Amino acid sequence: MKAVIQRVKRTSLSVDGKLISEILFGLAVYLGVKTGDSDGCAAAMAGKISKLRIFEDGNGKMNLSVSDVGGEVLLISQFTLYGDCSHGNRPSFTEAEAPERANSLYEHCAETFKGYGIPVKKGVFGADMQIKQSNDGPVTIIIEI
Repeated sequence: MKAVIQRVKRTSLSVDGKLISEILFGLAVYLGVKTGDSDGCAAAMAGKISKLRIFEDGNGKMNLSVSDVGGEVLLISQFTLYGDCSHGNRPSFTEAEAPERANSLYEHCAETFKGYGIPVKKGVFGADMQIKQSNDGPVTIIIEI
């Protein structure tokens, strides 16, 4: 499982011109599911991100988590994180999990965030999503479990 985590201000996600989700500040989490990932991977990923200290404290040091600052998570499915371009210029997605299983793990990750008391909003799995994002910092972290 791989995630690209970005600290954000106002971020919105639309499908077919209709607003689906919006957060005022927190984390935009782009989540890719790899073939063979498990429920344990999803839980571990949500746990790691929940505790990730990438928000500034009163001294300007990145020392606070998303829950410490009262932020939200916008969780976005992103199978293209497993695009392999090592053999040519057209990515291969053979490492990405099949859609049904990937969606199940995506949902499990979302539920785990909620279990940590973090408000989570989601995209639409498999949809063509348009995302308007205002990066904060910018701060971008990549985690693979």
